Amino acid sequence: MAKAIWENAVLAESDRCEEVEGNQYFPPDSVRKEFFRPSASHTVCPWKGTASYYDVEVNGKRNRDAAWFYPEPKAAASQIRGYVAFWKGVRVEE
Repeated sequence: MAKAIWENAVLAESDRCEEVEGNQYFPPDSVRKEFFRPSASHTVCPWKGTASYYDVEVNGKRNRDAAWFYPEPKAAASQIRGYVAFWKGVRVEE
């Protein structure tokens, strides 16, 4: 069971994560949406497609663009459609 933790809050928890390039991607239904705020940021990966981002907010503290996902990934990454991955200090435990 993988868990994503920031500021002592469990942001996501699942035993159905997909690992891609060393990152755990959590299924959309495992993410605690109350901690996520939409971000206007986007980046492009040559083989996965365009990533969208969330700011993570816990107890009034915001971690900008700390989570990302691919709403419409390219075919090679179709298994992570909508799945959420983390960085910027978010700890992922397995």
